[in-house]
Amino acid sequence: MFTRVHPASGLVGACAMAVAALWPLQAHALFGDDEARRAIIDLRQKVEASQKATDAANAEMRESDAATRRSLIDLANQIEQLRSELARLRGQNEQLAREVSELQRQQKDVQASVDERLRKVEPLRIEHDGQTFNAAPNEKRDFEAAMDLLRKSDFGPAAGAFNSFLQRYPASGYRPSVLYWLGNAQYASRDYKASVDSHRRLVSEFPSHLRSPEAMLAMANSLIELKDTKGSRRALDDLVKTYPNSEAAAAARERIARLR
Repeated sequence: MFTRVHPASGLVGACAMAVAALWPLQAHALFGDDEARRAIIDLRQKVEASQKATDAANAEMRESDAATRRSLIDLANQIEQLRSELARLRGQNEQLAREVSELQRQQKDVQASVDERLRKVEPLRIEHDGQTFNAAPNEKRDFEAAMDLLRKSDFGPAAGAFNSFLQRYPASGYRPSVLYWLGNAQYASRDYKASVDSHRRLVSEFPSHLRSPEAMLAMANSLIELKDTKGSRRALDDLVKTYPNSEAAAAARERIARLR
């Protein structure tokens, strides 16, 4: 048996079947666009987020670079300040070194001046004619000046210098030597009487001095020049008795023999 179908019903059914067949395709297309849009939106958001992160990173880097530059500038300024301070300190150090050097020089000059003044007044240890004594620098200088005159055979000025010495330094350790050389200068100047007096003072004041025997022999010579033969003989006899082992005593014995 065959069922007859109405033409309109078949058309409707065909349409319905066609719509049913098309519906999944339209629905699939519709849902696919939404997902794509969401994917695009997500991608855009990710890109924007990445861009923001990049911008933030760049900004941070720029800020970091700026901070680094500021730090470098600050460091450069500090280094320059330190250099300036070092230059200033070096200048001060050089100035101090110059001042210390000048003070040291002045101190040396002052010390040299003090030493020179001390040398002029500080006693000297003298060894002369078998005697050891202290003498002032001026004292030593004046004695040597008088001796220089005697060595030059300036007997008159030498006698004057020795007399002046005795007046200025009456207690000098040079005194016995001065009396001896004074008597010799007077003898050479033919002032025999003064020569006898000077040598007699030496023998009287310093009998143990090594010049005393020679002074007694010189006295005898001056007395001979004064035509005092007896006085000369007594002086020779006293010389032999007082200083028997001296060279002057040996010479005195020879003269005594001639006087006989």
